[in-house]
Amino acid sequence: MTYMVQNIILNISMKINFKKTYKFAIKSALYISLFTTGFVLILMSLFYKNQLKHQVAFGIIFIIAIYIFSFLVLQYRVERFIYRRVKKIYDEVSLLESTTLINQPINTDMETLSREVKKFATDKKLEIEMLEIREQYRREFLGNVSHELKTPLFTVQGYVSTLLDGAMDDKNIRKKYLKRAEKGVERLIYIVEDLDMITKLESGDLDLNMTDFDIVELIENVFELLEMKADKKKIKLSFESKNVKSVMIRGDQDRIQQVLENLIVNSIKYGKEGGLTEVGVVNLTKKKVLIRISDNGEGVEKQNIPRLFERFYRVDKSGTRSEGGSGLGLAIVKHIIEAHKEKVYVESEFGIGSEFSFTLEKANKSAKAEVK
Repeated sequence: MTYMVQNIILNISMKINFKKTYKFAIKSALYISLFTTGFVLILMSLFYKNQLKHQVAFGIIFIIAIYIFSFLVLQYRVERFIYRRVKKIYDEVSLLESTTLINQPINTDMETLSREVKKFATDKKLEIEMLEIREQYRREFLGNVSHELKTPLFTVQGYVSTLLDGAMDDKNIRKKYLKRAEKGVERLIYIVEDLDMITKLESGDLDLNMTDFDIVELIENVFELLEMKADKKKIKLSFESKNVKSVMIRGDQDRIQQVLENLIVNSIKYGKEGGLTEVGVVNLTKKKVLIRISDNGEGVEKQNIPRLFERFYRVDKSGTRSEGGSGLGLAIVKHIIEAHKEKVYVESEFGIGSEFSFTLEKANKSAKAEVK
């Protein structure tokens, strides 16, 4: 009979359409009902032994009534108990301006609540980690800007102070120191202009002047501009292939020239004395071309490669500036290429050399050109 009554109660429970899960109240009410009904039936069987039919009917009615009463009392009391405590959690969370919990009705279902709070905690943890990374990046950026500007400023200050202290009377020294101070000012202007450019690139304020141009001709022009710089270290600038024909590219010619200059200058700067810097133009697909700049210089250790395109990041931690530069060259390269909606890549092996490459879109007329 107990099994039959249990099935009846469970069927009644299944037919009730609840908005929430009431597993705790259902099970607790069932246990209370079975216990009280069983206890009452035992008492009835002791005092009313010959009234089995009446006992069964009474037992069914009694267990249903006790079950409903117990369920309602338990559900109401437990829900109110949990609600008061859960409301405190929602109120405290609302102070953090969480968009995931504030705009939702207060939920007393512990499984759902646990899932929501866990998600909230995970989101906040990720947010905190991102803020910590940004704060670290901000500190590094400010430190690097300070360092980059401080060096030429102190240089200019030193020469000007020396001139004011009496060196101005000597015509030769005056001219020499003024030229050195001028170089310091030029370096300051160079750094500020690079900072201005990278800020515009990152914010999307720099408009690209898209035209069709010959990438091979542009590379040759860059070779001519940097020939003297390469000769100082006896580094040879050349194409990977001797038979390079015209390849028309769609892009901002001035910005792409800056990309080539930055990458080739970087190659010369960290190249070996008497080394080689090669530029390759490779047909990647019908619509894309790959430009490669490779050298046999110092190379970069693997752990440093992911950070090469960060602003002011230098592999050499000694802080020396013997090779000059603003520390923004590779960062500018990355942003210019990404502004063209293309990709830039780097491969390097320490002690052997490095290869930087990037893709560009071919012009419509480029179907006539080939790279062999």
